[in-house]
Amino acid sequence: MTDVITRAEAHTEAPPPVPRGGARERWVRRAPLLPALIFAIVVTQVPFLVTIYFSTLSWNALRPGSKKFVGIDNYVTVLTDNRLRAALLNTVVLTAGAVIFSMILGLALAILLDRKFFGRSIVRTMLITPFLIMPVAAALLWKHGIYNPDYGLINGIFGGSTAWATSYPKTAIITTLVWQWTPFMMLILLAGLQSQSNDVLEAARMDGANAWRIFTRMTLPHLRQYLELGALLGSIYLVNTFDAIYTITQGGPGTATTNLPYEIYQTIFSKFEYGEASAAGVVVVILTIIVATFALRVISGLFKVEEGR
Repeated sequence: MTDVITRAEAHTEAPPPVPRGGARERWVRRAPLLPALIFAIVVTQVPFLVTIYFSTLSWNALRPGSKKFVGIDNYVTVLTDNRLRAALLNTVVLTAGAVIFSMILGLALAILLDRKFFGRSIVRTMLITPFLIMPVAAALLWKHGIYNPDYGLINGIFGGSTAWATSYPKTAIITTLVWQWTPFMMLILLAGLQSQSNDVLEAARMDGANAWRIFTRMTLPHLRQYLELGALLGSIYLVNTFDAIYTITQGGPGTATTNLPYEIYQTIFSKFEYGEASAAGVVVVILTIIVATFALRVISGLFKVEEGR
């Protein structure tokens, strides 16, 4: 009897753990990714390191042989120069204005498309179209088709001969960016609306909650992470806006719409100050990395929420 019990226990013992693959097996699995990793490093990190090196030099292309090491002097110039500080302020105003207004319009359109109505798929396709247009083409469309004082759409409807891009340069740039980026915000927020539980909303209606209370107490808190994600991703892209400014206003009148990317362009191709422009570029990259870090945290939080459902 004892032998039978012993044999039964031997059969019921847990199998030994399967040894994990060693370092060789892990490298075999990762080997196909190495070419892409090396390519990404060569294309992105090597130029960035070269730019950091250039940012420590006093280098003007109009004075050959004047290249010399100056340490952080170019960074001090970037942070104290009046033109660059004005460009930084313009960058904040243009980016914040475009993100906020496109977020508000995107939320309104997402709420509209979350409802069922005849032709919803056609309307959704039409609303997405501005985001699919190339930035330069969109800027040319607004500059000549809408803002032009002689034959633009605005003056054609309301009369007059106002040069909108010159008289209201910041508003003109922000309006163009909002038109192009509202579909992006709309898609993110529409995904958030469609992930909301219909059973919970129906239960709230049965308990007597009106549409406004459901929206403010339930829908908006549910959309918080989607709003944060849209704002952060939009900021990462819009802080580097160059096409619209170069095409519509060229930074003017004066420096009214000169943001950091356009100021870097002018520093290189007008002043030929390669070291100063490189320092400004490094500052922009650092600011973008900071914003991107918050964006990655928000995305990670969204994934955790989805996993918890």
